[in-house]
Amino acid sequence: MKFGVVVFPGSNCDRDMHDALRHDLRQEVVMLWHKDSDLSQFSTEDCIILPGGFSYGDYLRCGAIARFSPMMQSVIEFANAGGRVFGVCNGFQILCESLLLPGALLRNANQQFVCKNVFIKADNDEIYKIPVAHGEGRYYADDQTLAKLEANGQVIFRYCDENGKITAEANPNGAINNIAGICNENRNVFGMMPHPERACSEVLGNTDGRQIIKNLLMAGQLVGLE
Repeated sequence: MKFGVVVFPGSNCDRDMHDALRHDLRQEVVMLWHKDSDLSQFSTEDCIILPGGFSYGDYLRCGAIARFSPMMQSVIEFANAGGRVFGVCNGFQILCESLLLPGALLRNANQQFVCKNVFIKADNDEIYKIPVAHGEGRYYADDQTLAKLEANGQVIFRYCDENGKITAEANPNGAINNIAGICNENRNVFGMMPHPERACSEVLGNTDGRQIIKNLLMAGQLVGLE
C-alpha cells in the first residue's frame, strides 16, 4: 500500500502525517500538491490522506474552498472508484464539504478552540487516547442522516471517558451522539476529528494512533506493528 498526502495552502499537519507514516509506520508516502490532479501512480489499493490544518485559511468555511481544488476533483473520482480516502480534522471537514461523507462540522459548542488528549471508542469497543486540536469539530447531521449512519454502522469513533463510557462530559466539542469519526456506506472513505498521526511515536509516549491507522486502512498489511 502507498499513501498520498494532499498539501493545501494552510495545511499544517501534512508533515506530521508524512513523518508518522514514513518513519513510525515505515510506509511509502508521496506528497501531493493541491494544484496538481494526477493520481495515476495510485491504485484503489492505496490511500489518499487529507491532513489537518486550515486549508485556504478557512476564510469561507472550513474545507469549503479546498473542495474545489484540482486535486480534490481527482480524489473524489478516486474515492468513487473504490480507492481509500482518509481525512483528519480539516481533512474530515473537506470530505463533508465534498459530499464524500454526510453531515457537517460546526463550531465547537463552547465557542472555543480545544487542544488536548481525549479518549475515543471504536466500533469494536477498543479505546484510544488521541489528541484533538480544532475550533469547528462539532459533528452534526439531520435526524434522517443520523439514523442511517447508526443503522449502517458508519459511526466508527465516539468520544468517551478513559473507561469507555460515552458521556457528555467526555465530549470535547458537543458533537451529536458523541461522534468523533464516520465512514461512507462502502467503508472506503473515513473521516475523524482527532489526530492519530500525533500518537504514533514512542518519543511522545503514545502510539495508539498506529493501531487506528492499521485498523482503518491497512487490513493487517502495516509493517512493524506486531
